Amino acid sequence: MRPAILDPLFAAVTTLDGVGPKVAGLLQTLLVRPGQTLRVRDLLFHLPSGLIDRRRREEILSAGQGAIVTLTVRIDRHQPPGRAQSNAPYRVFAQDETGEIALTYFRAKAAWLENLLPVGEKMLVSGKVEWFNGRAQMVHPDFVAPLAEAENHSLVEPIYPLTAGLSGKVLRRAIAQALEKTPDMPEWIEPGVLKRQTFPGLKDGLARLHDPSDAIDLDPASPAFRRLAYDEFLANQLALTLSRQKMRGKSGRSLEGDGSLLARLKHALPFELTEAQVSAVGDILADMKSPERMLRLLQGDVGAGKTVVALMAMARAAEAGVQSVLLAPTEILARQHASGLSKLCDAAGITLEILTGRDTGKARDAKLGRIESGDTQIVVGTHALFQEGVDYHDLGLVVVDEQHRFGVHQRLQLSAKGKRPDLLVMTATPIPRTLVLAAFGDMDVSRLVGKPAGRKPIATVALPEERLLDIVKRIGSAVEGGDRVYWVCPLVEESEKSDLTAAEERAEVLRKFFGDQVGLVHGRMKGEEKDAAMAAFQAGTTRIIVATTVIEVGVDVPDASIIVIEHAERFGLSQLHQLRGRVGRGNKASSCVLLYRPPLGETASARLNIMRETEDGFRIAEEDLKLRGEGDLLGTQQSGMPFFRLARLEHHADLMEVARDDARLILATDPELKSARGEALRTLLYLFGKDEAVRLLRSG
Repeated sequence: MRPAILDPLFAAVTTLDGVGPKVAGLLQTLLVRPGQTLRVRDLLFHLPSGLIDRRRREEILSAGQGAIVTLTVRIDRHQPPGRAQSNAPYRVFAQDETGEIALTYFRAKAAWLENLLPVGEKMLVSGKVEWFNGRAQMVHPDFVAPLAEAENHSLVEPIYPLTAGLSGKVLRRAIAQALEKTPDMPEWIEPGVLKRQTFPGLKDGLARLHDPSDAIDLDPASPAFRRLAYDEFLANQLALTLSRQKMRGKSGRSLEGDGSLLARLKHALPFELTEAQVSAVGDILADMKSPERMLRLLQGDVGAGKTVVALMAMARAAEAGVQSVLLAPTEILARQHASGLSKLCDAAGITLEILTGRDTGKARDAKLGRIESGDTQIVVGTHALFQEGVDYHDLGLVVVDEQHRFGVHQRLQLSAKGKRPDLLVMTATPIPRTLVLAAFGDMDVSRLVGKPAGRKPIATVALPEERLLDIVKRIGSAVEGGDRVYWVCPLVEESEKSDLTAAEERAEVLRKFFGDQVGLVHGRMKGEEKDAAMAAFQAGTTRIIVATTVIEVGVDVPDASIIVIEHAERFGLSQLHQLRGRVGRGNKASSCVLLYRPPLGETASARLNIMRETEDGFRIAEEDLKLRGEGDLLGTQQSGMPFFRLARLEHHADLMEVARDDARLILATDPELKSARGEALRTLLYLFGKDEAVRLLRSG
């Protein structure tokens, strides 16, 4: 049960004065994701983006075009529109010592304006100044008060992100009511942390942010802002630690083997494992041997050799007499994994099958029969591996590729098919340490740094789009020399043509130069069509593949040595790095061309510079976090990654580790959260929508 103290904050927003169905609909759009229930709490979590300080006064003459200013003026005269000019505005002229300004109102009643702005009165007016033909005007000032009374008004006003149709005044009034309804909460932060960080109480912190007395109150480094960020991190880390306890609490089993399959596998490899791979395999085999369930994240940069490490783990599972599954996010990737691993598995005597949604009829039934009987030791596929009707003989290891596409709760689901199988998760998206803690605080982490032997660096250049013909010529000579080329078109903004049209048009242009050597692959093709297009490219039937970003993750064509990324300025750093990783996978010198449309903004320019400077995915991820914040670093809206409403990872990263350590400590000493502080922490979990974590507590 949600603690009763939170009831006022979980009430519907329509319980607030001035919030009817129409305003509630606008707030729904602004404050929560589609399908979520809107609560009073959501108003408190909508923080200001800036403020207007009316304590600083300007003069009419020095007010810049479009500036929001506060002026001390004397009202001179009123100029209502003539009877024939029903659409004309009502103007009130006012002046100070430097000049005159027209205060302009549309569809306003004369009597109301005469009362609001009496002739001869000294007034304080605030709003946006616009200049036309050397004359200043202010349309619908947002603040008007007689100078004598102005000091009684709040002269510092927070500015909030809004949505079309919702006024700042209505939103501020609703938030003020939400603040009034906020109860005095029991303190859930550990006293030592509270003191060291000089945090205010929760209610006081919210009041300082929603009713700032200065710009410094809204600084992410202010104690009030940091307090709220810490609360959100603590709720996140508690939920992850409880999930870890739940998965670990149901003890796994020790998976050991005689080393025979591992030895055969190593012998079949055409290369030596790197030091980092040997170390990661060691960590994983030790986890599998332990009776506790393995929960490990394997982080490796593009082309660092994660799949081979996972195969070693699956070989150990086969030695221990249990089955493994390798879950890929797309069918292209699942097929690629299966074709890459099957040669090695054949050499080592391990049976492998691929199972996707495309398998039907008798062929599917035969596969399911082999999986259920245990004849198949490794199953590779997509989500189809966890559908009804797929039964395993004895599933002991689940390997998930590109984990950030699956959330914590899906992790719990994935493991339900076997007898508490070990879980190994892989990602080629280099994730900054703070984000690893945010999304995978429940997991142990192995990092594969560096690239396998023989991989050459990728030369990266950024060129304006007018150099297109030069690039086409360069590609021509590369294709003649037997190279293969990726040409990536971005997802185009909705206001323009679709990404599909952009890709099709680019393919047509390139076919004028290269004829049938140009292939096309995009997200709206059927699975079979995508596979056929990629197979033709892999086989060399086509030499150039024009693609939307479907090729971003994992597609492996060792002979591809050039990638052209069109409109590179539209991509995030991590995505550019992922795309660049499609080349340089063989032993050829490779290059990446970042084609951009000038002029470049500051952020886009910084991004392209970092891409030219480094191939280190972890450095790129840290820089991306600084440039963009965590909100879209991993596409949190579409993925299982956490989405922070109050915390800003680029400013508050240091608090994440404090929160993780505190969460682990409290659950080690009070695993049921039954102490006074434990009860307060339950309130915190509910406040931040982590109800599932409280259910984990109840279910043991």
